[in-house]
Amino acid sequence: MSADMIHGVALGIPWTLAVTAAAFLIGAALGLPLCAMRMSKLPPLRFIGLAYIILFRSIPPLLLVFFFFFGLGSGFLPISAFQGAVLGLGLITAANMAEIYRGALSAIHFGQWDASEALALPSYSTYIDIIAPQLIRVSLPSAASYAVGLLKESAIASTIGVTDISFNANYIAKSTYQGLTVFGIAALFYIMISLPIAALARFADQKLRARVAL
Repeated sequence: MSADMIHGVALGIPWTLAVTAAAFLIGAALGLPLCAMRMSKLPPLRFIGLAYIILFRSIPPLLLVFFFFFGLGSGFLPISAFQGAVLGLGLITAANMAEIYRGALSAIHFGQWDASEALALPSYSTYIDIIAPQLIRVSLPSAASYAVGLLKESAIASTIGVTDISFNANYIAKSTYQGLTVFGIAALFYIMISLPIAALARFADQKLRARVAL
């Protein structure tokens, strides 16, 4: 194991973090309206939300990334490898985050909605001041756990040319014929990034169990 080998694999860390963070932020943002549609009292909206969630949770991430990069990116809408990876993973993340939000909302006691109506609070005030803070707290552990999984799934980006940890490890392994060592280094980097996220999820879950009473 040489310093150059470690450094070469480490050069992919920023791209791994960028793909993971961008896909998660897109998914977290799109997941909110999807969750609202999924729980809407209007059948058409509820159907669209449910259809999206089922569809994008059923498609393999690799296939969706290929669809955007090699499909749309080849002529209809030229996009970079990074954009294709983020778009594919982000849309799948949106479907999963919508379900995480829905589970969190289901954990919030329905009486709080009734109390808000009894106090004549505006709808936006109910959502922003009462529901949203609880939604964030309750969904945080599950969202953090999903982020760890997304970090590992981000390795898919290497298949379309994003120079992340996996891409660099594969390139160096082919050049040096030391695949066991190189991929071992890559695995250690993924673990080093995942552990803080997993620790945060456990810490948040413990705090929620102790302090949040819904």
